[in-house]
Amino acid sequence: MSTHTDHAVFHPQAARMDLPGIRAVTLDQPFRWLRDGARDMLKAWLLSLFYGVVFALLGYGLLQAAWNKPHLAMALTSGFLFVAPVLATVFYSISHRIEHHHKLPHLFAPLLAWRTNPASLGLYALMLVFVLSVWERISAILVGLFLNGSGIGGLGELLTLDAVSRHADFMLIYLAFGGVLALMVFSLSVVSLPMLVHRKIDFATALVTSFMATRLNFPAMLLWGVIIAALIAIGMATDFIAMAVIFPLLGHASWHAYREMVERE
Repeated sequence: MSTHTDHAVFHPQAARMDLPGIRAVTLDQPFRWLRDGARDMLKAWLLSLFYGVVFALLGYGLLQAAWNKPHLAMALTSGFLFVAPVLATVFYSISHRIEHHHKLPHLFAPLLAWRTNPASLGLYALMLVFVLSVWERISAILVGLFLNGSGIGGLGELLTLDAVSRHADFMLIYLAFGGVLALMVFSLSVVSLPMLVHRKIDFATALVTSFMATRLNFPAMLLWGVIIAALIAIGMATDFIAMAVIFPLLGHASWHAYREMVERE
């Protein structure tokens, strides 16, 4: 369980917004969040693994459906990072109950976590749909510009060593666009979604709080983002098999990141 830290607390100011204080975190804390997330996962192993398997199967199914459409498969693969925080609301709900020593919920109860703040969570979902739509179009444009006439008919052909070396320019530009968009989504979601599940706050306040937490703790947040991306990449590289464990681990850990960075009510 996350503990209250004695680190400095910043009190960001924003027009007409009552923002909570943001705690400074150190570079070692992301690893502590993983440890605390693993502890929650063990305490609720049945629930965690059930939802881990469900989300892993969902990701695998979407990827297989788009496998022969390179731009769509790449958009969905990288877009999984954007969708992950929304899916992880079930793990935030479970960790919240564990933190307060409440009885673990029934199997499908975590799916109702959105009911605590439906309007704000709905607005976040709409924002995410817009971001994914934009990313799908950017992917289509980049694939059309760089891979048109290349003969590549699916994601498997594109990810071979030969194809990567021949299309290094495409890979670099695609990663640059994806990295900028991923950083933006990460900064707006790293604490906003746990906040929206936990507190009755508005959508804008949650986004600004998340952005400020990222800006004020940028080195630690950059490391946390790299850890998340690396673990999800491992999950995908195993045909989503490892994702059944990695996804709940990151979901529970993200709850502890929120609890350590955002000042308690």
